[in-house]
Amino acid sequence: MQPEIFPVMLVGAGPGAADLLTIRAARAIESADALLYDALTCQEVLDLAPACCLRIQTGKRSGQTSMKQETINRLMLRLARRGLKVVRLKGGDPSVFGRVGEEKAFLAAHGVPAEVVPGITAASAAAAQFGFPLTHRGEARRLLISTATVTDGGLLQGGWASAADPETTLALYMGRDRAAEIAAELIGHGRSAATPAIAVENAGRPHARAISATLGDLATVLEAARPTGPMVLIVGEVASQAEVAALPLPLPRLMRRA
Repeated sequence: MQPEIFPVMLVGAGPGAADLLTIRAARAIESADALLYDALTCQEVLDLAPACCLRIQTGKRSGQTSMKQETINRLMLRLARRGLKVVRLKGGDPSVFGRVGEEKAFLAAHGVPAEVVPGITAASAAAAQFGFPLTHRGEARRLLISTATVTDGGLLQGGWASAADPETTLALYMGRDRAAEIAAELIGHGRSAATPAIAVENAGRPHARAISATLGDLATVLEAARPTGPMVLIVGEVASQAEVAALPLPLPRLMRRA
């Protein structure tokens, strides 16, 4: 008799703190038989899983060796076919640079259903934690979320002109080490070098750090700050409202249900 196949849950872990998980995400983790999690998932979130849950760290951290996507896909499939409740836990929102489309399509092609559980993305966490909006009447009419680099680590080619509008807030992911090139592209396409910018490292976590600059001096400021954690770059007038000097307070722990 074939075991029952449960939908694979593709779950957004948010920016890190367990109390920023959705209730649906927390419940999925608490009922998991197998948890495939990204390298940046914090221990507080992992502790929500049952003691008997199989935990597999899949890597997926920029600049470091990580499990290949094909291996992750086949691992999810194999565990699901064994009748386990599989949770693929991703930082932020799985639909924002989380390869959720690839994983969902792979599972569907092999007859396994999948369910996506959204999470808070880094740009939203950064804005909330450091007190600035992503859109603002009279200053920012639109929000553009983009990756700064492509698969091989090279700078994104094309699309920079769409970020030149002074009323656009640009949120750039995976651009920490390419700040000079990013600024050159934006300025070259007409964005003012005086545009406020803020780089938020470890957004949403108690040890998050906000680094304020203008677009023109962003690379120099970041080089002096020497960030090592995951970072989102926010470029736009709204960045001038950031409360950079405010020390982020530790967030309350998520209470587990009895």
